[in-house]
Parts: sequence; C-alpha cells; structure tokens
Amino acid sequence: MTGLSKEILIPRSEISRRVQELADQISRECAGEEILAIGVLKGAFIFMSDLVRAMAVPCQTDFIRAASYGAGSESSGNVVITKDLELAVEGRNILIVEDIVDTGLTLQHIVDHIKRRNPKSIKVCAFLDKRKRRKVPFEADYVGFSMDDGFVVGYGLDFNEQYRFLPDVYVIRTDVD
Repeated sequence: MTGLSKEILIPRSEISRRVQELADQISRECAGEEILAIGVLKGAFIFMSDLVRAMAVPCQTDFIRAASYGAGSESSGNVVITKDLELAVEGRNILIVEDIVDTGLTLQHIVDHIKRRNPKSIKVCAFLDKRKRRKVPFEADYVGFSMDDGFVVGYGLDFNEQYRFLPDVYVIRTDVD
C-alpha cells in the first residue's frame, strides 16, 4: 500500500466469528422460509459469499449495482441503478447484503426500488455501519460492525478498486508523506 498508512481495524478472526453470528441469527429468524439474497456490487460480494454459505436456510442469490459517487469520495445524493436484478422479487423474502452503510442514500434508493416489485419482505444486512455520516434515517436490520468514521479497505471494501482482496479490514489514510 505505497503512499498509504494502514492499521488493522477488524482482524479476519473477528470477521469470521461475526459473519457466523449474523448467519445464525438470520437462519433462526427466517427458518422455514427461502431467501433471495441480493448483493450490492461491488463491495458486498465477499461478505455475501461468506454469509450465504454460513446460513442454514434455502437461499438464492442475485446482484444489483448502484452509483452515487462522482470523482470524489462524497456522495452526490443522486443514486442510479447501473445493474438491475435478474430474478423475480414479487412475493419473496429479500435480504439485501451491503458492505457499508454510510450516508444511507444508496441503500434507501435500492430498498425503495425493490419495494416497487412487491416482495413479501425486505431486510438489510450490512457488514459495516458508519452512523456518523448518515444523511437519511436508515437502519439496517443486521449489522456486522459499527464504526464512527474513517476510510476502510479489505474484505471487499476498496480504495480506487484496490485492496478488496485483503482478508482483514484496515483503516487507511492517504495524507501520509
């Protein structure tokens, strides 16, 4: 990570333990039901993969992608679906799997987009919740970890499409000399 300062925020052992706890909770609450897990690309794919493999309920998967960031790191507030779902949603139990809830704008847009298709239920599972930056009153149903602020990479989270492969979550700073 040349030019960046990094510090482990969440080690892989804690990630693994917490993902199993979330999977167990979702499996208990959804026992006897099938779930359509919808991963929000790109950041959630690693978390979603681990989560659905750990769940003990029947599960199908699909993906959606939304964009709200321009050239900078601040949300534009204008969310656009850039890759829509391929599977039918109507009458199904939906679990949206997201890497991080930041402003809440993107997830709120995705939830509203899916609601228009008449699912039986919608729940949201977020790996990280960054409550300090919330711009809309959005609450995930399941949260892996909460953090105040900071820019994080690893376990699917990226910086300029880099570092998703890291098995731990790191806080990074780009202002290092």
